[in-house]
Amino acid sequence: MLERCVLTDQNFADEIVAKPLRHVWRWVVGAFLLLGVYALCWSIATSPNIDGAVFGKYVFNGLIIDGAIKTVWITAVSMIVATVLATLLAIMRLSTNPLLKGFSIAFVAFFRGTPLLLQIVFWGFLGLIWPLTTIGIPFTDIVFFQAKTSDVMSPIFAGIIALSLNEAAYASEIVRAGILSVDVGQTEAAKSLGMGAGYTLRRIVLPQAMRVIIPPMGNETISMLKSTAMLSLVAVTELYTRAQIISATNYKQVELMAVAGFWYLIMNAILSVPQSYLEHRYGKGVANQNERWFRLPFRGAKQ
Repeated sequence: MLERCVLTDQNFADEIVAKPLRHVWRWVVGAFLLLGVYALCWSIATSPNIDGAVFGKYVFNGLIIDGAIKTVWITAVSMIVATVLATLLAIMRLSTNPLLKGFSIAFVAFFRGTPLLLQIVFWGFLGLIWPLTTIGIPFTDIVFFQAKTSDVMSPIFAGIIALSLNEAAYASEIVRAGILSVDVGQTEAAKSLGMGAGYTLRRIVLPQAMRVIIPPMGNETISMLKSTAMLSLVAVTELYTRAQIISATNYKQVELMAVAGFWYLIMNAILSVPQSYLEHRYGKGVANQNERWFRLPFRGAKQ
Protein backbone atom coordinates (compact mmCIF):
# COMPACT_ATOMS: atom_id res chain seq x y z
CA MET A 1 0.00 0.00 0.00
CA LEU A 2 1.40 3.31 -1.06
CA GLU A 3 1.51 6.06 1.50
CA ARG A 4 0.92 9.58 0.35
CA CYS A 5 3.44 11.99 1.69
CA VAL A 6 2.09 15.52 2.14
CA LEU A 7 4.81 18.17 2.21
CA THR A 8 4.01 21.50 3.72
CA ASP A 9 5.80 24.82 3.19
CA GLN A 10 7.74 24.09 6.36
CA ASN A 11 8.94 20.80 4.88
CA PHE A 12 10.20 22.65 1.79
CA ALA A 13 11.90 25.21 3.99
CA ASP A 14 13.68 22.44 5.85
CA GLU A 15 14.75 20.53 2.76
CA ILE A 16 15.75 23.30 0.30
CA VAL A 17 19.05 25.02 0.91
CA ALA A 18 19.83 27.90 -1.43
CA LYS A 19 23.49 28.06 -2.40
CA PRO A 20 25.01 31.13 -4.06
CA LEU A 21 26.26 30.71 -7.60
CA ARG A 22 29.98 30.64 -8.15
CA HIS A 23 30.93 33.34 -10.63
CA VAL A 24 34.48 32.27 -11.31
CA TRP A 25 34.86 34.12 -14.60
CA ARG A 26 33.93 37.40 -12.97
CA TRP A 27 36.98 37.11 -10.73
CA VAL A 28 39.16 36.09 -13.65
CA VAL A 29 38.08 39.04 -15.80
CA GLY A 30 38.39 41.39 -12.83
CA ALA A 31 41.93 40.15 -12.14
CA PHE A 32 42.95 40.76 -15.77
CA LEU A 33 41.48 44.28 -15.67
CA LEU A 34 43.28 45.12 -12.43
CA LEU A 35 46.51 43.74 -13.85
CA GLY A 36 46.12 45.85 -16.99
CA VAL A 37 45.41 49.04 -15.00
CA TYR A 38 48.38 48.35 -12.74
CA ALA A 39 50.68 47.77 -15.73
CA LEU A 40 49.52 51.03 -17.34
CA CYS A 41 50.04 53.06 -14.16
CA TRP A 42 53.44 51.47 -13.57
CA SER A 43 54.48 52.21 -17.16
CA ILE A 44 53.53 55.88 -16.79
CA ALA A 45 55.12 56.24 -13.35
CA THR A 46 58.46 54.72 -14.43
CA SER A 47 58.67 56.51 -17.79
CA PRO A 48 61.93 58.48 -18.05
CA ASN A 49 60.16 61.15 -20.13
CA ILE A 50 57.73 62.10 -17.34
CA ASP A 51 58.94 64.13 -14.38
CA GLY A 52 56.83 63.18 -11.37
CA ALA A 53 58.38 65.96 -9.28
CA VAL A 54 56.81 68.56 -11.59
CA PHE A 55 53.37 67.04 -11.04
CA GLY A 56 53.83 67.19 -7.27
CA LYS A 57 55.12 70.76 -7.48
CA TYR A 58 52.20 72.20 -9.45
CA VAL A 59 49.23 70.05 -8.42
CA PHE A 60 48.51 72.44 -5.50
CA ASN A 61 49.98 75.53 -7.12
CA GLY A 62 48.09 78.76 -6.47
CA LEU A 63 47.53 79.50 -10.15
CA ILE A 64 46.15 76.00 -10.75
CA ILE A 65 43.83 76.22 -7.74
CA ASP A 66 42.60 79.65 -8.87
CA GLY A 67 41.94 78.27 -12.36
CA ALA A 68 40.01 75.32 -10.91
CA ILE A 69 37.86 77.64 -8.80
CA LYS A 70 37.14 79.82 -11.82
CA THR A 71 36.20 76.72 -13.82
CA VAL A 72 33.70 75.67 -11.15
CA TRP A 73 31.92 79.01 -10.89
CA ILE A 74 31.79 79.48 -14.68
CA THR A 75 30.20 76.03 -14.88
CA ALA A 76 27.74 76.83 -12.08
CA VAL A 77 26.61 80.17 -13.54
CA SER A 78 26.35 78.78 -17.07
CA MET A 79 24.37 75.76 -15.90
CA ILE A 80 21.92 77.86 -13.89
CA VAL A 81 21.27 80.17 -16.82
CA ALA A 82 21.02 77.21 -19.21
CA THR A 83 18.52 75.40 -16.95
CA VAL A 84 16.22 78.41 -16.78
CA LEU A 85 16.39 78.91 -20.55
CA ALA A 86 15.90 75.18 -21.15
CA THR A 87 12.75 75.13 -19.04
CA LEU A 88 11.33 78.11 -20.94
CA LEU A 89 12.23 76.56 -24.30
CA ALA A 90 10.64 73.24 -23.31
CA ILE A 91 7.42 74.98 -22.26
CA MET A 92 7.42 76.96 -25.51
CA ARG A 93 7.95 73.75 -27.49
CA LEU A 94 4.93 72.16 -25.80
CA SER A 95 2.81 75.29 -26.28
CA THR A 96 -0.08 75.40 -28.72
CA ASN A 97 1.09 78.85 -29.86
CA PRO A 98 2.74 78.29 -33.27
CA LEU A 99 5.08 81.29 -32.88
CA LEU A 100 6.44 80.16 -29.52
CA LYS A 101 6.76 76.59 -30.73
CA GLY A 102 8.50 77.68 -33.93
CA PHE A 103 10.96 79.89 -32.04
CA SER A 104 11.86 77.01 -29.71
CA ILE A 105 12.39 74.61 -32.60
CA ALA A 106 14.56 77.14 -34.48
CA PHE A 107 16.63 77.93 -31.37
CA VAL A 108 17.35 74.28 -30.64
CA ALA A 109 18.11 73.52 -34.29
CA PHE A 110 20.57 76.42 -34.59
CA PHE A 111 22.55 75.92 -31.39
CA ARG A 112 22.64 72.14 -31.72
CA GLY A 113 23.54 72.37 -35.39
CA THR A 114 26.62 74.58 -34.97
CA PRO A 115 29.78 73.59 -33.06
CA LEU A 116 30.31 74.97 -29.57
CA LEU A 117 33.81 76.02 -30.62
CA LEU A 118 32.36 78.25 -33.33
CA GLN A 119 29.85 79.78 -30.92
CA ILE A 120 32.58 80.62 -28.39
CA VAL A 121 34.66 82.33 -31.07
CA PHE A 122 31.60 84.27 -32.30
CA TRP A 123 30.75 85.69 -28.87
CA GLY A 124 34.39 86.28 -28.01
CA PHE A 125 35.00 88.38 -31.13
CA LEU A 126 31.59 90.03 -31.24
CA GLY A 127 33.29 93.44 -31.17
CA LEU A 128 34.55 92.86 -34.71
CA ILE A 129 30.95 92.74 -35.95
CA TRP A 130 29.46 95.46 -33.74
CA PRO A 131 32.19 97.77 -32.41
CA LEU A 132 29.66 99.69 -30.29
CA THR A 133 26.92 98.37 -28.03
CA THR A 134 23.98 100.75 -28.04
CA ILE A 135 20.76 100.55 -26.03
CA GLY A 136 17.95 102.89 -26.96
CA ILE A 137 14.74 103.24 -28.93
CA PRO A 138 15.11 101.72 -32.42
CA PHE A 139 14.89 103.99 -35.48
CA THR A 140 15.28 107.12 -33.32
CA ASP A 141 18.17 109.19 -31.95
CA ILE A 142 17.27 108.37 -28.34
CA VAL A 143 20.16 106.42 -26.74
CA PHE A 144 20.20 105.26 -23.12
CA PHE A 145 23.55 103.50 -23.11
CA GLN A 146 26.51 103.25 -25.45
CA ALA A 147 29.95 101.66 -24.99
CA LYS A 148 32.56 99.66 -26.82
CA THR A 149 31.50 96.05 -27.29
CA SER A 150 34.97 94.89 -26.24
CA ASP A 151 34.46 96.60 -22.87
CA VAL A 152 30.95 95.21 -22.36
CA MET A 153 31.64 91.71 -23.68
CA SER A 154 34.49 90.55 -21.45
CA PRO A 155 36.02 87.12 -22.19
CA ILE A 156 34.33 85.48 -19.19
CA PHE A 157 30.96 87.03 -20.04
CA ALA A 158 31.28 85.88 -23.65
CA GLY A 159 32.20 82.37 -22.52
CA ILE A 160 29.25 82.16 -20.14
CA ILE A 161 26.84 83.29 -22.87
CA ALA A 162 28.22 80.75 -25.34
CA LEU A 163 28.09 77.87 -22.87
CA SER A 164 24.64 78.82 -21.57
CA LEU A 165 22.96 79.13 -24.96
CA ASN A 166 24.53 75.96 -26.29
CA GLU A 167 23.61 73.96 -23.21
CA ALA A 168 20.07 75.38 -23.16
CA ALA A 169 19.43 73.86 -26.59
CA TYR A 170 20.38 70.37 -25.39
CA ALA A 171 18.85 70.66 -21.93
CA SER A 172 15.50 71.84 -23.32
CA GLU A 173 14.98 68.44 -24.90
CA ILE A 174 15.78 66.78 -21.58
CA VAL A 175 13.26 68.97 -19.75
CA ARG A 176 10.66 68.37 -22.45
CA ALA A 177 11.15 64.60 -22.16
CA GLY A 178 10.74 64.85 -18.39
CA ILE A 179 7.50 66.83 -18.71
CA LEU A 180 6.11 64.37 -21.26
CA SER A 181 6.96 61.45 -18.95
CA VAL A 182 4.37 62.67 -16.43
CA ASP A 183 0.99 61.08 -17.00
CA VAL A 184 -1.50 63.49 -18.55
CA GLY A 185 -4.03 62.44 -15.90
CA GLN A 186 -2.01 64.38 -13.33
CA THR A 187 -2.59 67.60 -15.23
CA GLU A 188 -6.26 66.83 -15.79
CA ALA A 189 -6.75 66.10 -12.09
CA ALA A 190 -5.07 69.40 -11.17
CA LYS A 191 -7.34 71.28 -13.58
CA SER A 192 -10.40 69.60 -12.12
CA LEU A 193 -9.35 70.94 -8.71
CA GLY A 194 -9.16 74.47 -10.09
CA MET A 195 -5.37 74.78 -10.28
CA GLY A 196 -3.90 77.13 -12.86
CA ALA A 197 -1.48 76.06 -15.58
CA GLY A 198 1.54 77.70 -13.95
CA TYR A 199 0.77 76.29 -10.49
CA THR A 200 0.19 72.84 -11.94
CA LEU A 201 3.52 72.97 -13.75
CA ARG A 202 5.45 74.08 -10.64
CA ARG A 203 3.81 71.87 -8.02
CA ILE A 204 2.56 68.81 -9.92
CA VAL A 205 4.38 68.26 -13.21
CA LEU A 206 7.97 69.40 -12.63
CA PRO A 207 8.47 67.61 -9.27
CA GLN A 208 7.48 64.32 -10.93
CA ALA A 209 9.50 65.09 -14.05
CA MET A 210 12.66 65.64 -12.00
CA ARG A 211 13.13 61.87 -11.74
CA VAL A 212 13.68 61.78 -15.50
CA ILE A 213 15.44 65.14 -15.80
CA ILE A 214 18.13 64.91 -13.12
CA PRO A 215 20.32 62.00 -14.40
CA PRO A 216 20.93 63.42 -17.90
CA MET A 217 21.21 66.96 -16.54
CA GLY A 218 23.92 65.76 -14.19
CA ASN A 219 25.79 64.36 -17.17
CA GLU A 220 25.33 67.66 -19.01
CA THR A 221 26.80 69.53 -16.03
CA ILE A 222 29.89 67.33 -16.04
CA SER A 223 30.18 67.76 -19.80
CA MET A 224 29.98 71.55 -19.44
CA LEU A 225 32.70 71.47 -16.79
CA LYS A 226 35.03 69.90 -19.33
CA SER A 227 33.83 72.16 -22.13
CA THR A 228 35.13 75.19 -20.23
CA ALA A 229 38.59 74.19 -21.51
CA MET A 230 37.57 75.58 -24.92
CA LEU A 231 37.27 79.06 -23.40
CA SER A 232 41.04 79.31 -23.75
CA LEU A 233 40.27 80.49 -27.31
CA VAL A 234 38.92 83.77 -25.92
CA ALA A 235 41.62 84.15 -23.24
CA VAL A 236 39.58 83.00 -20.23
CA THR A 237 42.12 81.94 -17.59
CA GLU A 238 40.36 78.80 -16.36
CA LEU A 239 42.08 75.57 -15.32
CA TYR A 240 43.21 74.36 -18.73
CA THR A 241 44.48 77.81 -19.74
CA ARG A 242 46.47 78.15 -16.51
CA ALA A 243 48.07 74.76 -17.12
CA GLN A 244 48.96 75.83 -20.67
CA ILE A 245 50.52 79.09 -19.47
CA ILE A 246 52.70 77.29 -16.93
CA SER A 247 53.74 74.59 -19.40
CA ALA A 248 54.80 77.27 -21.88
CA THR A 249 57.39 78.49 -19.39
CA ASN A 250 58.88 75.17 -18.22
CA TYR A 251 58.16 73.04 -21.32
CA LYS A 252 56.49 70.32 -19.21
CA GLN A 253 53.29 69.93 -21.23
CA VAL A 254 52.53 66.33 -20.28
CA GLU A 255 53.01 66.90 -16.56
CA LEU A 256 50.84 70.03 -16.52
CA MET A 257 48.12 68.31 -18.54
CA ALA A 258 48.20 65.53 -15.94
CA VAL A 259 47.75 68.17 -13.22
CA ALA A 260 44.75 69.63 -15.06
CA GLY A 261 43.30 66.16 -15.61
CA PHE A 262 43.68 65.38 -11.91
CA TRP A 263 41.65 68.43 -10.93
CA TYR A 264 38.99 67.73 -13.57
CA LEU A 265 38.57 64.25 -12.05
CA ILE A 266 38.30 65.71 -8.54
CA MET A 267 35.69 68.27 -9.61
CA ASN A 268 33.67 65.67 -11.50
CA ALA A 269 33.70 63.40 -8.45
CA ILE A 270 32.45 66.26 -6.27
CA LEU A 271 29.67 67.11 -8.74
CA SER A 272 28.51 63.49 -8.69
CA VAL A 273 27.61 63.76 -4.98
CA PRO A 274 24.69 66.24 -5.28
CA GLN A 275 23.53 64.45 -8.43
CA SER A 276 23.27 61.14 -6.53
CA TYR A 277 21.45 62.90 -3.68
CA LEU A 278 18.89 64.50 -6.01
CA GLU A 279 18.36 61.24 -7.90
CA HIS A 280 17.62 59.47 -4.61
CA ARG A 281 15.38 62.30 -3.39
CA TYR A 282 13.17 62.56 -6.48
CA GLY A 283 13.20 58.84 -7.30
CA LYS A 284 12.25 57.43 -3.91
CA GLY A 285 9.04 55.74 -5.02
CA VAL A 286 10.51 54.06 -8.09
CA ALA A 287 13.75 53.22 -6.29
CA ASN A 288 11.85 51.51 -3.48
CA GLN A 289 9.80 49.46 -5.94
CA ASN A 290 12.93 48.30 -7.74
CA GLU A 291 14.63 47.54 -4.45
CA ARG A 292 11.70 45.40 -3.28
CA TRP A 293 11.62 43.59 -6.61
CA PHE A 294 15.31 42.69 -6.50
CA ARG A 295 15.18 41.65 -2.84
CA LEU A 296 12.39 39.12 -3.16
CA PRO A 297 13.70 36.08 -1.25
CA PHE A 298 13.56 32.57 -2.68
CA ARG A 299 10.52 30.90 -1.23
CA GLY A 300 11.44 28.31 1.33
CA ALA A 301 15.15 29.13 1.37
CA LYS A 302 16.86 29.37 4.69
CA GLN A 303 17.87 32.92 5.59
